[in-house]
Amino acid sequence: MNPAISISGLSKRYRHIREARYRSFRDVIGASVKRLLRPLREKEYFWALKDVNFTIDEGDRIGIIGHNGAGKSTLLKIISRITPPTEGEVVLNGRVASLLEVGTGFHPELTGRENIYLNGSILGLRKKEIDRKLEEIIDFSGVEKFIDTPLKNYSSGMQLRLAFSVAAHLEAEIILIDEVLAVGDMEFQKKCMGKMEEVSRQSGRTIVFVSHNMAAVKQLCNKGIVLREGEVQHSGSMQEALNVYTGSFLHSVHRTETASFDLSGHPNKVRTGEGLMGAKVYMNGEPGEDFLPGSSIAIKLNYFLNTPLQDPEIGIVIKDENYNPLIGLNNKHLGRPLQFRTGSTQEAWIKIPSLNVYTPGRYLVDLYFGDQYHFYECLYDAFEFRVLSHDVYNAGIELKPEWNRIFIPNIEITA
Repeated sequence: MNPAISISGLSKRYRHIREARYRSFRDVIGASVKRLLRPLREKEYFWALKDVNFTIDEGDRIGIIGHNGAGKSTLLKIISRITPPTEGEVVLNGRVASLLEVGTGFHPELTGRENIYLNGSILGLRKKEIDRKLEEIIDFSGVEKFIDTPLKNYSSGMQLRLAFSVAAHLEAEIILIDEVLAVGDMEFQKKCMGKMEEVSRQSGRTIVFVSHNMAAVKQLCNKGIVLREGEVQHSGSMQEALNVYTGSFLHSVHRTETASFDLSGHPNKVRTGEGLMGAKVYMNGEPGEDFLPGSSIAIKLNYFLNTPLQDPEIGIVIKDENYNPLIGLNNKHLGRPLQFRTGSTQEAWIKIPSLNVYTPGRYLVDLYFGDQYHFYECLYDAFEFRVLSHDVYNAGIELKPEWNRIFIPNIEITA
C-alpha cells in the first residue's frame, strides 16, 4: 500500500517581527535611515517545525494533538500547500481537500451554489463530477434555503456547514481538518464526525484531524501524532498518543505532598508567577486522590494577582479517562460573582458536596481562571483523581459500569 502522505525532514522557520501598532510616515523614514547607518544585525528567527518525519497510510484517520504553539496548524498549512516549508519535503498521493479556516477557498460575493463549483474547481474536479454530487452536498449542509444567497450573508456556522459538506463529498483522497469544527453546533459536529468515519471506512480516504477536543479525536482517529515545540514527540495508536499528551500536562504539575499540586509550571500558564499557582484536593474532608462514589470533593486553589480582575471567573471541567466531560461549571453558571484580592497569595475553593460518579477509573480535571479583559488561563489536565469500585447500594452485587455511569443515592423501586 502506498502512503497517502510522506513527510521527511520537514522544518519551517519564521522571522520575529516586532513593530509598533501605529507608525507615522516620519517614523518609517527615520527607521529606514537608521538601518542604513547602523551595522547589520543578525535577524531573529524561530522554528515552528523542526525535522518532522512520518508517513500516513491510505485510509488512516490521524489525530494531531499538542499544546498551543506546537506547530499543528503550520503542519497542515504546509501539507495543503498554503505555505512552503523551509526545509524538507511533503509527498502527497492524491487530491487534498482542506478545511483549515471558515471560508477558506470561498468567495464572499458568490452564492453558496457558485462556491461549491469554485471550491470543487480548486480541488481539480470537473463540472460533471461536481454536478453528480451537488444535491447531496446541499442536503448535508442544511443551508438549502440560502444556497442561492451570497456567502457574505452567511453566518460563520453556515459557512462551516457548507465548507465541510464540500470537503467531505467531493472526491478528494486526503481531507485536512483543523479546529474549525468547533464553530459548528453540537448537532452538526456529531453529523460531521459520523460523515468523516463513513468516508474513511467506506471510501478509504485519509483524514488528518487537528483538535483540542480529546473525546472527538479518540472517537474518530485510529492513529495519533503528538507535536511538542515543533517536533514529533510521539507517533503511534491514538490511545498511546492521548496518554503521552495527557502525561505531558500531568508530569509538568509537581506533586508537593499528598493530593497537593504545584500549578506554576503548567504548560498553559499565561503569565509566570501569576494566576493559579497551586491546588489541593480533599475527599470527605481529608487530603486524598482516591474516593468512593458519593464522596464529597473540595479543591483549594492558591492564586496570585498583581492587578485586579473585572468580572473574574473560576471554572472546572471533570472528564473521564476517555476525555468525555462529565461536568463543566464556573461561578457565573451558578450566578455567583467573585472578588479576587491582589498583591499576595490568596485562596479560592471549589466544593462538590457529593460527586455521584460510579464508574471506577481515572478522572481528569481542567481548571479555568481569569477574566476576559486581563488574561484567562486554561490549565488542561491540571491533576487527576481515581474512583474506586464500591457496592453503592449495599446489595452485595457489583453493577455494570457501562449501564451505571452515575450513582443515585436513595433511589427506590417499589411495587
